[in-house]
This record gives sequence, structure tokens and C-alpha cells, in this order.
Amino acid sequence: MALIPAIKRLFPNIFFESFEKEHDIELCSDIDYLGWVGQKAFGIQIKPITSKANFGNYSASERMKASFIDFSQKYGGNVFVIYSEKEKIKNEEVIGQIATEIKLLSQ
Repeated sequence: MALIPAIKRLFPNIFFESFEKEHDIELCSDIDYLGWVGQKAFGIQIKPITSKANFGNYSASERMKASFIDFSQKYGGNVFVIYSEKEKIKNEEVIGQIATEIKLLSQ
């Protein structure tokens, strides 16, 4: 996905990798990428902006909320949903939220 290189440019000191089944088979359907900050990580889920419109300002299902909590307990960081349109981040406020998370995980 071309959006990840753009995110990597915003956070050049963070190692990003795809969240694969090898990490956790139960979480891999809800997490697309890991952003490593030392031994801790935050998650990224990328959704098309149309999902936000289709679901009436999309909110995570109870299953996804539980997955995000499990992720935080296992990896230390939160999961961020990024809405994209034509490979551009549409909810740009998430960039500041990710930057804040990186600072917290760095402590």
C-alpha cells in the first residue's frame, strides 16, 4: 500500500512492518501494520474513506475494540485507524496522535 511509505517519511525513526499471522493470528484481521518504538509497538489499521461514510462515521465494532485492547496489552501501544482516499490520509489529526504515542512509548 502506497500510504505506508508516506507514513514512514513522517516518522523516519520508526520501523514499520506488516502485521502478519505470525505476530498473532487473532489480531491480524484488525491490524495492518506495526510501528516499533524500541520493544513496544503501536498498530495501524488503514480504511478507505468510503468505509467512514458507509458506516455513518465508522466506529470500531465490539470485536475490534476488544482486539485493540488485546493489542495494547501485548505490544504496549494503541491502534490508530487511518482513513485514506487515493493514497492520502484524510483524518490528518491521527498524525499528531501517532506522534504523541511515539513519545509515550519512548519513555
